[in-house]
Amino acid sequence: MALSDFDRQLVQRCIARESGAWEDFVDRFLGLVLHVINHTAQSRSIAIAPQDQEDLTSEVFMAILDDDYAVLRRFRAQSSLATYLTVVSRRVVVRELLKRRIVPNATDAAEMGNLEDGSPDAEERLANREQVERLLDELHGEEADIVRLYHLEGQSYHEISRRTGVPENSIGPTLSRARAKMRRLGVNSATSS
Repeated sequence: MALSDFDRQLVQRCIARESGAWEDFVDRFLGLVLHVINHTAQSRSIAIAPQDQEDLTSEVFMAILDDDYAVLRRFRAQSSLATYLTVVSRRVVVRELLKRRIVPNATDAAEMGNLEDGSPDAEERLANREQVERLLDELHGEEADIVRLYHLEGQSYHEISRRTGVPENSIGPTLSRARAKMRRLGVNSATSS
């Protein structure tokens, strides 16, 4: 999905610190951030309290503001702003859940453990939108659509089924196959770099 003119102007207005730009930005993307928080917690079987949701929302927006809008300055407009912010928000939420020790299983803890240690490699993998896009480019058709909708747009199986016409009970197996392919492609591209 391409970057809309409205979002391009909104990013420019924020970076230029125009009056009202940040409020417009928050109004536009608050729902997306809340959705990412809820989806990330739900996908890890974590129940978060309303005050934790508020804290996580603040953390995401503070990360965007940090270092004079560095997150927005790094945006290369190779995707929609919503897709980019979904990746950024998920990274912040995962880091915060780990920091707060709200990680329910060993797989998540191992996967995210490097973030706590400040490992730039693990954080870079989560944040590197271009790498995700390149790996997704190796998937085709329905499989790529399902991965994008679930992992980058944070949609539920039900929402994906409605958008793609794929039966809801086929979404999970399709995601599992796609993840396995992406892991293999990620290992192959890392070893060839």
